[in-house]
Amino acid sequence: MAIRLQRLPSASPAVALAARAIAILLALVTAGLLLAASGAQPLKLAQQVLKSTFGSGFGLEDVGLLVTPLILTGLSVAVALRIGAWNIGAEGQFYAGAFAATGVALFIPGPSIVMLPLMFIAGALGGLIWILVPTLARAYADVSELITTLLLNFVATLLVYYVATGPWLDPGGHALATTARLKHDMPEFIGIVHWGFPMAILLAVITAATFSFTRWGYEVRIAGSNPQAAKYAGMPFRRHLIVVMLLSGAIAGIAGMLEVAGTVHRLQGGISNNFGYLGIMVAVLARGSCIGVIAGAALMAVILNSGIILQTQGVNTSTVLAITGLILFFTAVGDELAHFRIVSSKPAEA
Repeated sequence: MAIRLQRLPSASPAVALAARAIAILLALVTAGLLLAASGAQPLKLAQQVLKSTFGSGFGLEDVGLLVTPLILTGLSVAVALRIGAWNIGAEGQFYAGAFAATGVALFIPGPSIVMLPLMFIAGALGGLIWILVPTLARAYADVSELITTLLLNFVATLLVYYVATGPWLDPGGHALATTARLKHDMPEFIGIVHWGFPMAILLAVITAATFSFTRWGYEVRIAGSNPQAAKYAGMPFRRHLIVVMLLSGAIAGIAGMLEVAGTVHRLQGGISNNFGYLGIMVAVLARGSCIGVIAGAALMAVILNSGIILQTQGVNTSTVLAITGLILFFTAVGDELAHFRIVSSKPAEA
């Protein structure tokens, strides 16, 4: 009787969930051992993290503020994955959306009930325009979107730094290296968590439903899994690619708009806090699922908030990053191992 490992194309939801839970637990145990070896008290730190994150409304509100942009940037990457594209530029599209929304808020007068929808549209258009060149380059010249979207991140970041410290610098001098405070704020949903939170969840649900239950979504899934088969079947692969990538950029731009209008209320350098790059990890944790990014973003938000709490307890930034990396690494390994089964077979007879 021979025993071997067999990799299955998919894992059942129960097995995948169990593997992820075990992986996170092992990562936390490993992190605790490392902290103990460095002289810290891991149980005391863990108690403080749990109390500060889940034991108070303030901690939950902080997690809610982090979840909103993470859902949208993760959704942006997951949408592009549906067509087989990697949008590594959600960071730049986030900045472009924040830039466009801020421009509308600063230079177009009007009541908030009118301006907030205009800012929303501007944010979406900002992200869409920022991914337009990589999209057309991929669709018509087969230029890798990995490189073009990544390089445009730096352009968008520098553009925001330039306007926030130059032409759009707060004329009243109330804050350094930022624009003036925007007059239009996203209304509050629960505590300091704004309405962008349920909007992000709703957008993820609508997007998932569109891909799952419409003909267009079916064709996109087919095109993403086998472009040649899609072309042979008469599906317009290029058109689907363009639409999906532009949608991906627009979603990241909306994340930037909600961050500037709902959380920061000013345009400034570093406004993203790497949400665009973290969105890639959220999409990977969700295994490209548009609805799964909600859970992935929630996990990432808890990790980020825990890191902030650990820093207040004297744990240095490098250690926090190492713990975060351990959790993500173990989770990725657990997701992969969930696909394997131990099977036994009889040896072939001579």
